[in-house]
Amino acid sequence: MQKNRSGLGRRQLTSRRLRSVVRASSSSPSESLPSSSPIAPLQMESPIGQFLSQILVTHPHLLPAAAEQQLEQLQTVQDSSEKKDAQAPPAAGDIVLYRRIAEVKEKERKRTMEEILYALVVQKFVEAGVSLVPALSHSIDASSGRVDQWAEHVEGKLERLHSHEAYEMIENHLNLILGQRQADGTVAAISKLRVGQVYAASVMYGYFLKRVDKRFQLEKSMKSLPWGSEDDALNQVMTTDSQPSDQTYSSHPEVESWTSPDLSAGGLGQSVKPSRLRSYVMSFDSDTLQTYATIRSKVAFGIIEKHTEALFGKPEIVITPEGTVDSSKDEYVRISFSGLRRLILEAVTFGSFLWDVESYVDSRYHFVTN
Repeated sequence: MQKNRSGLGRRQLTSRRLRSVVRASSSSPSESLPSSSPIAPLQMESPIGQFLSQILVTHPHLLPAAAEQQLEQLQTVQDSSEKKDAQAPPAAGDIVLYRRIAEVKEKERKRTMEEILYALVVQKFVEAGVSLVPALSHSIDASSGRVDQWAEHVEGKLERLHSHEAYEMIENHLNLILGQRQADGTVAAISKLRVGQVYAASVMYGYFLKRVDKRFQLEKSMKSLPWGSEDDALNQVMTTDSQPSDQTYSSHPEVESWTSPDLSAGGLGQSVKPSRLRSYVMSFDSDTLQTYATIRSKVAFGIIEKHTEALFGKPEIVITPEGTVDSSKDEYVRISFSGLRRLILEAVTFGSFLWDVESYVDSRYHFVTN
């Protein structure tokens, strides 16, 4: 009983501290970023999301505790609602209205969950000292028309956020998209829709990559990888590398999500380098690969969709009577290839963080995974 009281006391203390921090931050504008410099492209809409946004700007180190508190409250409300429904089911004449109310509540709950997880992902970038790329509509240079004025050198910081094996796969991902032009400062006019597709696919690839890398690192630590010694591992990597280039689709399932003839400077698979993690992924059967390449929850999928839309804007896609896509309204952005590399690295890292955050929340509250 004493243990329970002490746990309750800690939660109450945390709650009081968070409330005092929010009051202090609202009265201390010098501690906040300017309103013209949002910390992330996607702006929160729910009351909880706006609360977490304020914490992110003023005291980001308190964000995990604040998110934890909001998750506990969401769980309490959900448990109470389910208990009430079980005890007093609606009358026959009220079923339609009841279902409509339940749908509205579920939609609001999903939005709140998305914003809590999004805030946790953004906090990981803040903790790593990496600023997220702002919405492209807000970053166009008036004189040059370029959108990558944000392309500060953060590659070293981003690389440290991934295992060595995972970063080898990320380099291959970049080679598939950009070919030999990754460090090229040349500015090109590229379809914004195409860049948005590549960004979203890269987020999903980062999610997939973190998922398989967690399993790889576990089996590596337990010495239970498909190959035994380092010599066996090297032989496996070299054998995999000598296989036809269409095997690239097995280790890089994200390439099926987009086509990028105006981005890649080489044929698909020509720039893929040997990698232990790539060999490991290619040992999966088709069902296992499909499972690992699938986003687990609607919440995570919604975050990817909304974050990408906030960054690039909502695309105007028109389907012609012949069933083809009319791209006449597609906008073009002026961006360097080095800027594209920075953008894609961020996207992969965003997906990796999203996997971490989703797994953490689901392990404690069991309402993220479908």
